[in-house]
Amino acid sequence: MTSHQNAQTMKPATAAKKLGVYLEATPAEFQEGVISRGELNALQADPPAWLRDLRRDGPHPRPVVAAKLGVSISGLARGGITEALTTDQIEALKQENPEWLQKERATQAEVRKEAARIKAKQAEQAQQSE
Repeated sequence: MTSHQNAQTMKPATAAKKLGVYLEATPAEFQEGVISRGELNALQADPPAWLRDLRRDGPHPRPVVAAKLGVSISGLARGGITEALTTDQIEALKQENPEWLQKERATQAEVRKEAARIKAKQAEQAQQSE
């Protein structure tokens, strides 16, 4: 008896998230269909021109914008950034370096520092308990 494996599929929004692109900027055929795991892997392994362009120029989804600016997604919202931004817009914000961005970057640096401290403390405790 042979077993038939069903291909896993996902909604375009999920695929766009996994690809790190803004769904509304993708081609219509991508937005309207379902994407199989195999198709997603193929897009990641050999991205078509539209995907390379989106990753390079944007518009980028908020998680990518936040990462490029070195802030949290919440920090973007506090700074009034609620829409997708292009790479040029992100670079302009970096050059402008508004007060909210400086503050959010400092906050993010403190969060990372605290996370590293906790991780080191937990590693030390684990080592002592061995």
